[in-house]
Amino acid sequence: MARIIGIDLGTTNSCAAYTDESGKVRLVPYKDGSSTIPSIFAVDDKGNELIGHEAKRQWQLNPRNTVYASKRLIGRNYKSDVVNTMSDVVAYGMKAGEGESEVLISAGGQDFRMSEIAARILGKVRTVASDYLGESVEKAVVTVPAYFTDKQRQAVKDAGELISLEVVRIINEPTAAALAYGVGKNIHEKVLIYDLGGGTFDVSVIEIRDRVFEVKATGGDIFLGGLDFDHALIQYVLEHFKVKHQVDLSSDPVAMQRIKDLAERTKIDLSAREVAPFSVPFVTMTSEGMPLNIDMEISREDFSTLTSRLVQRTLDVVKRVMDDAAVKAEDIHEVMLVGGQSRMPSIHERLTSFFGKPPSKAVHPDEAVAIGAALYGHSLTDDTNLRIQLLDVIPMAIGLEAAGGRFHEVFERNAPIPNARSITGTTSFDGQTNLAMRIFQGDSKSVADNELLGHFLFEGIESGPAGSAKVEVVFDINVEGILTMSARDAQTGKKMTTNIQVRQN
Repeated sequence: MARIIGIDLGTTNSCAAYTDESGKVRLVPYKDGSSTIPSIFAVDDKGNELIGHEAKRQWQLNPRNTVYASKRLIGRNYKSDVVNTMSDVVAYGMKAGEGESEVLISAGGQDFRMSEIAARILGKVRTVASDYLGESVEKAVVTVPAYFTDKQRQAVKDAGELISLEVVRIINEPTAAALAYGVGKNIHEKVLIYDLGGGTFDVSVIEIRDRVFEVKATGGDIFLGGLDFDHALIQYVLEHFKVKHQVDLSSDPVAMQRIKDLAERTKIDLSAREVAPFSVPFVTMTSEGMPLNIDMEISREDFSTLTSRLVQRTLDVVKRVMDDAAVKAEDIHEVMLVGGQSRMPSIHERLTSFFGKPPSKAVHPDEAVAIGAALYGHSLTDDTNLRIQLLDVIPMAIGLEAAGGRFHEVFERNAPIPNARSITGTTSFDGQTNLAMRIFQGDSKSVADNELLGHFLFEGIESGPAGSAKVEVVFDINVEGILTMSARDAQTGKKMTTNIQVRQN
């Protein structure tokens, strides 16, 4: 069978891995020797599209046409809180797509759908892998945050289709990391994956039984990651500069980009050093034409204080997921750290205190997800008894809108997948010939606080008195956590099957 590579489609960086002829997993290197490609897309002043390192190199001078952290926006409704928050911190423009059911990014005088941005990043990763392997790459296992909704997962599948890349399976990032740790070791353990990447945070408790990986519970925060740790430092620097010079730099996109770049580097430095300089020369000019500089020192203690509440948010999720999995700290054999932000010393300290032992160093934080995806891809091409069995769950409840805006759960949080449930619907007024449902995903009792996945409309019901129709509606979630719905009119026998149609109103 054709080779199936693994792709970690990250918020900050993406990478790929493959298995060689001996079955060993290897990362795909870029031409500069690095194994990661920045998840950045840009359009330069000549209209050329740039992706990865090329896009990042011109970021400071072209911030309004450089798109980063787009993974946070994929599959989101334009009016969502996430989009509102992102619009306040990025320089590139956003607008509503058709029906406000998606976000469009404006760059270089063009509008791009989020799946188109993701497709370009996937395409870059695929091209690098094809060039290195000397063969066409047509299939991949792609990872997503465990806390991605159905709509976000479908958007990633759509991105693959746009470049004719067959996404043979979407798997959750923590699950992929567990595969990197456990495949081939014949172990029987419960592990906790603490995955804090550039844009998202996931926690999963996974029981490993040789080649069976069973997710007991998962949870996360789709808007918590390294970017938020950077933002805390950026706000501290901006406030310090404003107090000292009475100048607000937040409206200067070039100055902000220079500060953002340095904030990320300083954060990384503070994982190895107690104190790091924060210096941006000639960051702006006074009204009299005098240059102003940022010249500060940031200590590891300062940064830990600035981000303490963010670390606590991760621990709150850890506690909830452990409760859902019905495990205690002593039941966890290993705590795996995944994602670049998990390197932060204060995170190690807090987790060591929580679990009574230090986190494991058995997997590489930046490489484990891609390696796990490649291992799973390889198992799909192997007809021996080396097939990996994944038993996963949905991260948030899925259901429909009931009377008064209530959320009627069809699948509870952490329900196993694949899975199918059915409900019986009926008409609510005389002569009604169709049945409409709004489908949501989330953990609130009110649909207003959950994510709208889309609408399901069943037409052609036989006209009659209210309550006379009997329509069986089946909700079917596949192994990737993607929802399909079908319905059957018991009286006429008419059937309808569809993926959720994403639109508003």
